[in-house]
Amino acid sequence: MATPEASPLGKTSAYIDQYDAGLLFPMERKGKRDEIGINSNALPFRGVDVWNAYELSWLNPRGKPRVAIGEIFIPADSPCLIESKSFKLYLNSFNQTRFDSVRAVVEVMERDLSGAAGGPVRVILVPLSQMGHSADISTLPGENLDELDIEVEHYQARPELLRADTSQEVDEVLHSHLLKSNCLVTGQPDWGSVLIDYSGPRIDRESLLKYLISFRQHNEFHEQCVERIFQDLRRHCDTRRLTVYARYVRRGGLDINPYRSNDEAFVVDNWRLVRQ
Repeated sequence: MATPEASPLGKTSAYIDQYDAGLLFPMERKGKRDEIGINSNALPFRGVDVWNAYELSWLNPRGKPRVAIGEIFIPADSPCLIESKSFKLYLNSFNQTRFDSVRAVVEVMERDLSGAAGGPVRVILVPLSQMGHSADISTLPGENLDELDIEVEHYQARPELLRADTSQEVDEVLHSHLLKSNCLVTGQPDWGSVLIDYSGPRIDRESLLKYLISFRQHNEFHEQCVERIFQDLRRHCDTRRLTVYARYVRRGGLDINPYRSNDEAFVVDNWRLVRQ
């Protein structure tokens, strides 16, 4: 099975502008899930990785460029995630390739991405002329934690920082824009915002913010960080209903927004935040 070190990350890559599905680089989710105690055969959550592609273009049958914004939904129960640089290289390979229609591009992408991920991937392509107000900037719901006056000492993921008051039951939504982690291979920074929607013992807000900040020098992919946060909150705070949804800042024309939830009623909105 492919390893992160074998991916295109951190390596010089040729710009290939003719369609090539072989550029996609899938990686098994199982290894990282085993590391944090998630059984890949009995996931404690449902979820999806929502990708937004802002640099997407191809040629129509007469050679005229078309541009669109892509929304790609990769199910969390697929055996593989797709490494982001390979995804970018794959999208670049459409640039000088002719397609009969938008529908034809969607069908090719859904086929290739589903094959790489090992599960059904859904693709929506919206021409820029049709975007309208769907591209408006949103804000995360719930209470923001970022102005809490805390002292921070830890910058590697520390679940033991989390505390919850078992005498007080709550149902609340919290969020922070102070999430930062680093790429597992290159160590380059990944900036994000995270939403936590839960019920159960009241999570101490200061401990939660310290915990989220402790990812600041932690090296993992976006999807893995979100699953780690989900698992840590379940274990250390005894949450019953829990959703963790991160919105990461785009890199190379792509943003990745994983959500994991055990709440059947939770509906995923593909918000666009100010940094996206």
